[in-house]
Amino acid sequence: MTGASLVKTLDFQLNIQSDNESLLKDATLEARWVYNETIRLAKEGVDWNDISPCLEGEANLIKNTTQRIVAKALEAMENYYEYDDYNIPSHTKDGAYPLRTNYEEGYNLSLTDDDEVAFRISAKPYNHVKGVLRGNDAHLDLLKNALTSDEWKVTTSEALWRDGEPELHVNIRNTERTVRDKQDSRTVIGVDVNEDNVALTAVSADGVEDTLIIDFPEIKFERHRYFTMRKRVQNAGKDSIHDALEGREERFVRDRLHKVSRHIVEWSQQFERPCIVFEDLKEMRDSIDYGTRMNRRLHHLPFRALQFYTSYKAAFEGIPSDSIDPYKTSQRCPMCGHAERANRKKKRFKCKSCGHQDHSDRGASMNIAVKGVEKYMSWNVPALNSLPVVRKVRPQASGFVDSPTVTHPTVRGHPADDQLGVSD
Repeated sequence: MTGASLVKTLDFQLNIQSDNESLLKDATLEARWVYNETIRLAKEGVDWNDISPCLEGEANLIKNTTQRIVAKALEAMENYYEYDDYNIPSHTKDGAYPLRTNYEEGYNLSLTDDDEVAFRISAKPYNHVKGVLRGNDAHLDLLKNALTSDEWKVTTSEALWRDGEPELHVNIRNTERTVRDKQDSRTVIGVDVNEDNVALTAVSADGVEDTLIIDFPEIKFERHRYFTMRKRVQNAGKDSIHDALEGREERFVRDRLHKVSRHIVEWSQQFERPCIVFEDLKEMRDSIDYGTRMNRRLHHLPFRALQFYTSYKAAFEGIPSDSIDPYKTSQRCPMCGHAERANRKKKRFKCKSCGHQDHSDRGASMNIAVKGVEKYMSWNVPALNSLPVVRKVRPQASGFVDSPTVTHPTVRGHPADDQLGVSD
């Protein structure tokens, strides 16, 4: 199969500074009208080629934006007819609809003297919404690189409202590299990202090829240390020191995440045509509620940042990546499929049904890999009755070093002293 273009979608919050935030809201409602009208006209049998010219003159949007929204609506109709989707697209969509625009036609980006990224969105003809982008460092760094490098090209964007706040999702495309189709993969790498480590399991049609756990307890430790220091200087009213500490923490965490993500990709490259699969953690923040202290710890952990760094580093090597539903990946036994919370106790996993024992994070990464096989691959999930030794590494200044682990393989039905496959 031929490779697809290397495309990344970067999410940002909009810090609108032009005092016309309502204009963007009105434009997304106008976009909804264009979408609904397109679906309605298509259902009535109007020639699809005539819909865009008809709506371009009626919509209070710039011409290019109207064209892109019409194209998106007709794409939904085409999918319905071609793939026999369950429900025909509705022409009464509620709520705001994303404002889809082309770069340098419907929106523009530029670097400021303060090293920020300024935006200008043409919400309506001759009416612009202006401000600067806010977002995580990984996305901002990649966008700044795209704005200054010939290797990347900024393409389309969507302006939308999420939980009452304006956002801009920017697509960038690499002009030199391609990514292999994930359905053409022969190995699925399940990646389980945790508070103090990341667990990897490679699964092929022949079974589990290898596993690895990368420890990084220093990220949790340093985050807590910096949080304590920032709180003290903030209580003392020393805001300048607070900002400096925050910058140091961000640089430390970013450096560690780059090292870990690079090691994940390098480890994955040893397998035949790998595809890296993560848990979909987009809604994780909304579902976390374990009390004030634990919430702060979990909400500030760089789960998605590590996934993002790994994903785009893998894409540079032509390796595809995607995500699966994380439901019960940490509680399910990879051997018999039994799932309950009591199966897992911290880093130890012991199935209450079949008795299988393992390192709990390795088990979760196996379940992620299996879900990836089921979702994306044409080959069947193999038998997982023989598992390799759990090997652990820890990043150091000079690279990665092995950590203590077990010395015997885990085989279903043959536990050794109740410790087999479990790493302390």
